[in-house]
Amino acid sequence: MKEWFRNGKQALGVSCIMFVLCGLLYPFAVTGLAQGLFPYKANGSLIKVEEKAVGSEKVGQAFTAPYYFTGRVSAINYNIYTQQDAVADANGEVRYSGVSSGTFNYAPSNPELKKRIEADIESFLTANPTVKRQDIPADLLTASGSGLDPHISLKAAGIQIHRVAKASGLSIEEVNKIVKNNTEPRTLGLFGEDKVNVLKANIDILKKMKEQN
Repeated sequence: MKEWFRNGKQALGVSCIMFVLCGLLYPFAVTGLAQGLFPYKANGSLIKVEEKAVGSEKVGQAFTAPYYFTGRVSAINYNIYTQQDAVADANGEVRYSGVSSGTFNYAPSNPELKKRIEADIESFLTANPTVKRQDIPADLLTASGSGLDPHISLKAAGIQIHRVAKASGLSIEEVNKIVKNNTEPRTLGLFGEDKVNVLKANIDILKKMKEQN
């Protein structure tokens, strides 16, 4: 009995120590280091315009104005959809899971996938009448795993330049320069592809438009 009691005290002591170390000291230490060494990233990589946060460079947004670049398809509409925006499934049931992240997760054989892609193609062609159907890059028709991807490929940005320039009143050269200035290289020069941050590019579009007015 005494041995059992002694072992129980030891286990409780170890549990308390681990709780303090892992549950209190470690999180506080990591948070403190992050705030001290990488405050911008630790606080969400927020981008400010005129001292007001307009978004995070790590999280995509939905842009609908014709003078803005549009991002990838989002299964969750970049977390701005409400219960009224929820779409019924094939069985007529409306499901709303609230704010979240994720993708459509359709199998290639799912007829809903073809239906969704066709709708997105028609929508894109309507907004970009100079673009041919076969020239639309795959990343503008496919959703990312998180539904929050802030980037598009160089081709996806390039195919929108004519529309953005016409709607914004900027020249093709100016919009091309904005795309170039907001292009991020491959990670470590090896992984992935060069990509354009949609939010940053659109902020520069808006700034340039204000300069001309």
